[in-house]
Amino acid sequence: MAISSPGIGSNLDVNGIVSQLMAVEQQPLTALARKEATQQNKIAAYGALKGSLTALQGALSGLSDASKFQQSKNVAVNDTSMLTASATSIASAGSYAVEVTKLAQSQKLLAAGQASSTAVVGSGTLTFSFGTVDKSAGSFDSVTGKYTDATFTGNGAAAKTVTIDASNNSLEGIRDAINKAGIGVTASVLNDGSGSPYRLSLSTNSSGATNSLKIDVTGDPALQALLAHNPAANAGQALQETVTAQNAEFKLDGVTISKASNTVTDVIQGVTLNLLKANVGSAARVTVSTGSANIADPLSSFVKAYNDLNKQITDMTAYDPKTKQGGVLLGDSAVRTIQNQLRNALNQTVEGVSTSYNSLSKIGVAFQKDGSLLVDNAKLQAATSNAFNDVVSLLSNFGTTTDTLVKYNSATTSTKAGTYDVALTALASKGTAVGSAVSVSNGVDITAGVNDSLTVTLDNITATVTLGAGNYSTLDALTAEIQSKINAATEFRDAGNTLAITGTGSVGTGGTSSSFTLTATSNRYGSTSNVNLSGSAFNSLFGAAALTTAAGVDVAGSIGGFAATGSGQKLTANTGPASGLSLTITGGTVPADRGTVTYTRGLGGQLNTLMGQLLGSTGPIDAKTSGLNSSIEDIGRQRETLNRRLQDIEKRYRTQFSNLDVLLGNMSRTSSYLTQQLAALTAG
Repeated sequence: MAISSPGIGSNLDVNGIVSQLMAVEQQPLTALARKEATQQNKIAAYGALKGSLTALQGALSGLSDASKFQQSKNVAVNDTSMLTASATSIASAGSYAVEVTKLAQSQKLLAAGQASSTAVVGSGTLTFSFGTVDKSAGSFDSVTGKYTDATFTGNGAAAKTVTIDASNNSLEGIRDAINKAGIGVTASVLNDGSGSPYRLSLSTNSSGATNSLKIDVTGDPALQALLAHNPAANAGQALQETVTAQNAEFKLDGVTISKASNTVTDVIQGVTLNLLKANVGSAARVTVSTGSANIADPLSSFVKAYNDLNKQITDMTAYDPKTKQGGVLLGDSAVRTIQNQLRNALNQTVEGVSTSYNSLSKIGVAFQKDGSLLVDNAKLQAATSNAFNDVVSLLSNFGTTTDTLVKYNSATTSTKAGTYDVALTALASKGTAVGSAVSVSNGVDITAGVNDSLTVTLDNITATVTLGAGNYSTLDALTAEIQSKINAATEFRDAGNTLAITGTGSVGTGGTSSSFTLTATSNRYGSTSNVNLSGSAFNSLFGAAALTTAAGVDVAGSIGGFAATGSGQKLTANTGPASGLSLTITGGTVPADRGTVTYTRGLGGQLNTLMGQLLGSTGPIDAKTSGLNSSIEDIGRQRETLNRRLQDIEKRYRTQFSNLDVLLGNMSRTSSYLTQQLAALTAG
């Protein structure tokens, strides 16, 4: 029988035979590829699941923060032409009569006219001080805009300087330099149409009687003549006051109140009044009422995120009996663990909350047959209206105290829910330095280079400051100068350190003998708070005797019967079930029991902890993903081994069938030869 397929020796189809045999041999590779694809699909599914869990964790931020649940307050004003008002959640409901008698104003000053706005005026340094002009012992001429026999007392703010040089020594340049410096003063150039029409106008950015200007000028005489302005010097007022700084004045339920700004935030707790118009004899009615609490929105966002996750899990684990196909994570233990833990967490009751509102179902959030959540808005609204604090405690980590001078700050995941006694043995205090009495008879003289330097250590940081030379004729002016220069020091400003300088007694005037004592107090509480002073001005200000200094003290006490750690006014439990609970103690008596603090770990906080565990590096998703990646790496190694073996098998097959091809070729040729020989014999 002839073989018709082309071959090397016998027309045997070696390539075709080997290819078919290798297709059978490669079936394990196909199985490995299917297995790898399945693992890759599971990794993708876990990635999608992790994304949904992350979205749920994000939605939890709206539940775990109690401040986001505070009830809103509505404010109504019956005469909005006189004032408007707004309120925060801490405002109490009530009604108030407000009569505005005077609006706050910012001071405006006007310089003498100049022939040109671009011509050179002069160079030097402008030093702006803010304070109060008192004309009670003198007078003010509204025509000239000048004071006579007035006094100026600094408000304690640091003096601000502006440098005028060759680049900005014209009227327009001075304007731009002041505005660029951002010192709280706005400058502009006006044209009044006269022969010397260009006039520099200065306006303080902050209103109020304590924000009037005193301007000291060093440098060219022309610059000094134009802008040097001291309202306390009869002959030293280069500027004309066109608008006098004044406080807003109004009556609240008959009580007269004065404020530096027309925006008043500290008269009615939680309420901001915006004064718009004075209307003496007519009062506007401001009514504050309780509005709704913003609980439905964050709760609905959480429910949606959970339902999205629930649907995703359902799809991934479903089985279709018609197609006999299951979801990519059908029967997966990690998914069942995640689903069960979430459902258990959402079904639990919260300790420390009224039994009427201690679970989601009791405020209108319940599971449906398909495992999703549904919000009953009517039931939620009723729960919020009837027991707002209980609903907040159910949903978020929340702390309440029985002592108004003890404030809840925060807690950690270590803090157990419960009610804890608070006992104090020491209140926090500030570091102080008290001088000895200084006798004077005609104010305090500070002379440049003689007694104008103070080296100050404030809260362990040291700086040296230079006081302004001059005679300080009032104790207020003296303390304001010292305080402003110290607080303006770069070393203290960068560290956020400030102090207050207060005084008792009098600096004396008219040769009358008197004495004063100064006290420097850090504005920081706690053991890191301290004050010390020295320098050439020390004796003139703090007396010849050594300072009486006292370092600040941290608050001390216990929470839940366990000693707590104090840092300034903050007291933090570091042992016991309240560990991590932080309180701020703002006052009161010691030693004393200061009531209790009740801490509730709401569902939002507990779920947030659970989400951290589920999404963490040791959680079920990362563990499963890590296992799948290891499996894929193992498949890769198996594939490499199998490919090498298949190469050897194919090589062997080709060798064997090539030899067979040669053998068959030889046999074919022998067959042909024998046939020819037999034919010849027969013919003979």
